[in-house]
Amino acid sequence: MRHGFKGRRFARSVSHRKSMFANLAVSLIEHEQIVTTLPKAKDLRPIVEKLVTLGKRGDLHARRQVIAQIGNEGVVKRLFDTLAPRYATRNGGYLRIMKAGFRPGDNAAMAVIEFVDRDTSAKGAGDRARAEEADAAGESEAA
Repeated sequence: MRHGFKGRRFARSVSHRKSMFANLAVSLIEHEQIVTTLPKAKDLRPIVEKLVTLGKRGDLHARRQVIAQIGNEGVVKRLFDTLAPRYATRNGGYLRIMKAGFRPGDNAAMAVIEFVDRDTSAKGAGDRARAEEADAAGESEAA
């Protein structure tokens, strides 16, 4: 019996689970919308909502707590500078989860988790910038 244990285990060790949710949180903050399995999205929501609440607090200790949890200082800067002011007047409920059908390979329930009032241009912006830099570097090496 698992009385008193909250959250799913996802057949992973504690360290693997913590890093998985840290990576999902980084992707969600960076892109403001991600597609993942429904159970992962449901377990990710309280983690990211607590990070946004820390971002709204805005002090140095909150920033260090967020860095300790997700480990990406660029994403932490985005959280504190962009997302926290956007949700300054909202008391929780920063994320929405929408069911997105089933994955073809294993029929796993999929979901889209996104920020409420998200910036639609943020999705994939970092990936596009990385691709453009790689193209520019490739062209300069060829010349």
